[in-house]
Amino acid sequence: QVSLVESGGGLVQADTSLKLSCIASGRTFAGNIMSWFRQAPGKERQFVAAVRWLGREKNYADSVRGRFTISRERATNTMSLQMNRLKPEDTAVYYCAFNTDGLGFDGRVDRYEFWGQGTQVTVSS
Repeated sequence: QVSLVESGGGLVQADTSLKLSCIASGRTFAGNIMSWFRQAPGKERQFVAAVRWLGREKNYADSVRGRFTISRERATNTMSLQMNRLKPEDTAVYYCAFNTDGLGFDGRVDRYEFWGQGTQVTVSS
């Protein structure tokens, strides 16, 4: 079992920055990929970014590539998402997710076994 807790959401203006964090606890040694997803009202949950827990490989959705940066710190079981040049269309609940079989790098929602409770990000124009 893995527990995930996100923090760092809030209300910001467009073209500013925000940093989200996710702390993992439990059987994190079995982790392979950690990712961020987001879900806007009335829309499906979508992939944002992924990082391999034991390596440096990262993956981003086209909509955030060049603006968002995902990172992880194994010593503290923490994953972060630095979001720059935010846009109103980035408004959503952001979720931290944990995959243990190594097949979640493509961002498929059903590949992830564990999820955080989400943190709201609202970007005003």
